[in-house]
Amino acid sequence: MSSFIDSPNGIFPSVCSLDCPDQCGLLLHKKDGRITKVEGDPDHPVTKGFICNKVRNMTERIYDEKRLKYPMKRIGSKGEGKFVRISWEEAIDTITTHWKELLKSDGPESILPYSFYGNMGKLVAESMDRRFFHRLGASQLDRSICNSAGSEGYKYTMGGSYGIDPEETIHTKLFIFWGVNAVSTNMHQATLAQQARKQHDAKIVVIDVHKNKTARLADWFIPILPGTDTALALGLMHVLFAEGMVDASFLEQFTVGHEELREHVLQYDPVTVSNLTGVPVEDIIKLARMYGKTSPAFIRIGNGPQHHDNGGMFVRTVACLPALTGQWLVKGGGAIKGNSAYLSYDTNKLQRPDLLKNKKTRVVNMNLLGEALVSLDDPPVKSLYVYGSNPAVVAPAANKVQRGLERDDLFTVVHDLFLTETAKYADLVLPATSSFENTDFYTSYWHHYIHLQQPVIEPFEESKSNMEVFRLLAKGMGFSEEAFDERDEELIAQSLEKPMNPYMKKINYVALTKHQYLKADVKFPERLPTPSGKIELYSEKMKQDGYPPLPTYVPLIKDSDHPFQFIAAPNHNFLNSTFANQKKHVKLEKEPVVVMNGKDAEKLNVVDGEQVRVWNEQGECVLKASVGDTVLPGVAVTQGLWGAEDDTKHLVNKLTPDRISDMGGGATFFSGRVSIERL
Repeated sequence: MSSFIDSPNGIFPSVCSLDCPDQCGLLLHKKDGRITKVEGDPDHPVTKGFICNKVRNMTERIYDEKRLKYPMKRIGSKGEGKFVRISWEEAIDTITTHWKELLKSDGPESILPYSFYGNMGKLVAESMDRRFFHRLGASQLDRSICNSAGSEGYKYTMGGSYGIDPEETIHTKLFIFWGVNAVSTNMHQATLAQQARKQHDAKIVVIDVHKNKTARLADWFIPILPGTDTALALGLMHVLFAEGMVDASFLEQFTVGHEELREHVLQYDPVTVSNLTGVPVEDIIKLARMYGKTSPAFIRIGNGPQHHDNGGMFVRTVACLPALTGQWLVKGGGAIKGNSAYLSYDTNKLQRPDLLKNKKTRVVNMNLLGEALVSLDDPPVKSLYVYGSNPAVVAPAANKVQRGLERDDLFTVVHDLFLTETAKYADLVLPATSSFENTDFYTSYWHHYIHLQQPVIEPFEESKSNMEVFRLLAKGMGFSEEAFDERDEELIAQSLEKPMNPYMKKINYVALTKHQYLKADVKFPERLPTPSGKIELYSEKMKQDGYPPLPTYVPLIKDSDHPFQFIAAPNHNFLNSTFANQKKHVKLEKEPVVVMNGKDAEKLNVVDGEQVRVWNEQGECVLKASVGDTVLPGVAVTQGLWGAEDDTKHLVNKLTPDRISDMGGGATFFSGRVSIERL
């Protein structure tokens, strides 16, 4: 596996490690042992050499002067950011000594790991780390901050993460991008839509709360009030049934509950739905007819609407639409929420949950980190180990998270490439390798390709991978299990030994070393893994779990009387907090703004371009007002998690709620309310 490292010059295959559905194939140009250029692999069947600015400028990130070079311990107060260099030996000894003491005094559940997919590598994100914390008996983390609500909702309808092959959308004639700014977050799906538009006059419709980059390239943008997407989907169903635009034979053969659904959606007539959503009656009817009469028609279901109180139900509802029109049987028709089931691997072999002896170990929802750190749970969290995430910026209710991180009795360790906002509160900071320095494998949750990453450069200074660090911690804790001795190559080989997944039978570690990436042998399941084996328009399982068995609109929780529904959306040049500390990306994104409707601005005497205070009971931000008609009245949209490296006034997650969504333990980032006033 060291062959790429041993060659100081050349061009080497790689893969993008970012938490993005596109998962681009890359070529790394290397001179004198250093990466000089990152470009897209033109031979990759899906991404075809096109990459985003984030990845194109990755060399500046991996060789950034601010990148951590060696372990450090804090010498100043928490949050001050003052550290001194120490050795790896001292760092591991300090951590393990502290944890051994906590095991005796407070028990293993007083230790909490906090991580997510800052690097999408399966080894980095969910291998030796999971083994270690299972063996330690630490509190378990429910990693539900991103797509869990939607995944659970989609599962009720479709049984698992199964959509169509995105490569087939070149044949699509109607694209509906629903709550997804694909130009910024799924660029190759946007490219496929544009190619289909050129080749056979395909139409692109965008449904969103904000006229973002994707909405601006659409043939038709439909603005909608936040959290009402479920109602719009039900309104479309009403028209589809009423005007006979459903595929009766498909419904009879492949679904359960279509008669119940037909009766149920009578209440969601266009007038009622228009009053709920802000979408004009004529537009609801027009969209329904367009969807009912165009084939192939494809819906790209986005992450945005699932970050509401009713997010799981939204995805469950929209997932029913392709069944009504029989689009699942049409090449280029259907939907994609995610496709991860096609590339599923053996997570038990990778993560080794059998090492966890106490099966009743508590589970902490990562969206409730602030609450977990400030509460007096028994036992209280006494140590936090953070990797692959930056919770001080990305977690909701950021002020509460900060109060928790400031606790003098909280022993915090952060393993990262940079001294992040979270790391400034740490007692110890450990330098992490980049993906280009690791052995790992990657599976897309959009296209059907699995990639192998072989290390291309030596580890930066004294940085170590997650796998290395957790092996050292296991040794320091005295764990003798063979599970902590297995090499990275062995972990990959074990993970891909999964005969239960029929789509991956020809894919193994040896094959990946020869080809770098391989496509799963995908065929849409003849029998879905739902209780009935069919698409469940009516779900008895939902009824048993305490939900309405039919798709149902449930309004957002109105948690205050603040006049604006607040949407803290992603931007084009950052990925969550990644790249928010890189000068080039900040320059490209310019500055943080809050987008508001001109009618609202007029009432508040706010002028386009001036600074405003955005606030609620949780905190406040100071942002520049962007006034216009790109959002509906009563809606305020920000874009990007602007870091708090020098100033916390732009940290929008100070305003987001930390309550949990309707299903899947998901986040409700977009269901908060704020007020806006001139400074």
